[in-house]
Amino acid sequence: MSTFSQYNFKGQKALIRVDFNVPLDKKTFEITDDTRIKAAVPTIKKILGDGGSVILMSHLGRPKEGPEEKSSLKHLVSHVSKLTGVNVLFADDCIGKDAIDKAAALKPGEVLLLENLRFYKEEEKGDAGFAEKLSKLGDVYVNDAFGTAHRAHASTAVIAQFFPAGKKMFGLLMESEVSSAEKVMHNAEKPFTAIIGGAKVSDKILIIENLLERATDIIIGGGMAYTFEKAQGGIIGNSLCEDDRLDVARELLKKAEAKGVCLHFPSDSVIADKFDANALTSNAPSNNIPEGWMGLDIGPNACAQFINVIKRSKTILWNGPMGVFEMEKFQHGTKTVATAVAEATQDGAFSLVGGGDSVAAVNQFGYSDQVSYVSTGGGAMLEFFEGKELPGIAAIKK
Repeated sequence: MSTFSQYNFKGQKALIRVDFNVPLDKKTFEITDDTRIKAAVPTIKKILGDGGSVILMSHLGRPKEGPEEKSSLKHLVSHVSKLTGVNVLFADDCIGKDAIDKAAALKPGEVLLLENLRFYKEEEKGDAGFAEKLSKLGDVYVNDAFGTAHRAHASTAVIAQFFPAGKKMFGLLMESEVSSAEKVMHNAEKPFTAIIGGAKVSDKILIIENLLERATDIIIGGGMAYTFEKAQGGIIGNSLCEDDRLDVARELLKKAEAKGVCLHFPSDSVIADKFDANALTSNAPSNNIPEGWMGLDIGPNACAQFINVIKRSKTILWNGPMGVFEMEKFQHGTKTVATAVAEATQDGAFSLVGGGDSVAAVNQFGYSDQVSYVSTGGGAMLEFFEGKELPGIAAIKK
């Protein structure tokens, strides 16, 4: 049973670390994607429903020299009010007099949003003094920001030490993220297929190495597939390739063979004469791409090949697209994989989609409600599957 669900917040001020780092229109400062805010609403509503009050803290953007207009959380107040059904109050600081006074006066059923934590350099430095000042604003600490769980910042990892064991916990979003990730990493039903895409092998070395200990099958697509093709003696034309990672690719191939893990590479590719939405296109074997052409998506044979692997899987992790899916000509492979993952899920598989581009793809193709779980934390999810301990998780579990 979840600690958060069991806890009665009646009369308590809950200090919640949320991830409200949402994109804003540069001119109007209106929110262009509110997914992260919506994800925190169930946690907020549970606390208010119990008769507690809520103090929200978050970062927004990457302010370099203190307060700046474009990174102010005041731009979010009306939208958070609309989503929660409560008239959200705003403090023009996060540890100053305005924050202290408004937090002290907060009544049950009320919500206070603090100004951007990163207006203080102490936040990213993980400063204990700054964390202690924040902690004094609430009675209970709730971390519901999985997107920043891999950061050892004051509000995500250091602050928990100022609350006793029963007064620090994950929120509903964080609980879902952690339990879904742990299910895939530690309790995966076999066959377990990991689908790894994206541009660079260098970004995914650690995750592939860690998955070689757990997965039965690893599908590799996207630009990184061509580094593996070249490492095996293939001709890849002008396709993306990290020549300084060819030895690493060969090493991963050897490790997979030794551990009996099946690595699946696209047998063919949709190729283009330039990196352009209006480029001339053709098909070619992925290991025999003509000079002057580049692979920008997996081909029809690769689609059929990957569908077969995905359909027989009981656990699926998807991180990274199969091609340049932002361009219509090169989105078929990624859409095919999204469809296959959704269909395997309907047939009983557990599927977890994590990483910005994969999440964007399942949303774009309308499959976000047809997979088991869509993670909100790109970098945090990647580091979790690399086998790293995330400071934001460790701080609560201590």
